[in-house]
Amino acid sequence: MGIAIKRIYESPEAPDGYRVLVDRLWPRGMTKERAALDLWMKDVAPSPQLRKWFGHDPARFAEFRAQYIAELDANAAAEELLRICAEYPDVTLLYAAKDPQINHALVLRDYLEDATAAK
Repeated sequence: MGIAIKRIYESPEAPDGYRVLVDRLWPRGMTKERAALDLWMKDVAPSPQLRKWFGHDPARFAEFRAQYIAELDANAAAEELLRICAEYPDVTLLYAAKDPQINHALVLRDYLEDATAAK
């Protein structure tokens, strides 16, 4: 099973496999056609309160990671996404954040990979 992450503004490619938007808000300027989504999972994104608190501040990333993982542990949507990852050989988690090194999709990918390895 391969779980990749990619900015939604990048062009879709065949190796993306099953494409899942994991943002709560629809990305600015993106059309449904250009997004080429298989699924939009709003509920697996960080809560609005956590997202606003984090504000993509690098100094808050470690605490954001811990709080987001706690949210995922209690989130039924995370279980559904795990089932999807088990069903499809390649899954790409799509996000809109500008920083490829500090965003929730990184945390989510690591969470899913850890959960899969633990089974």
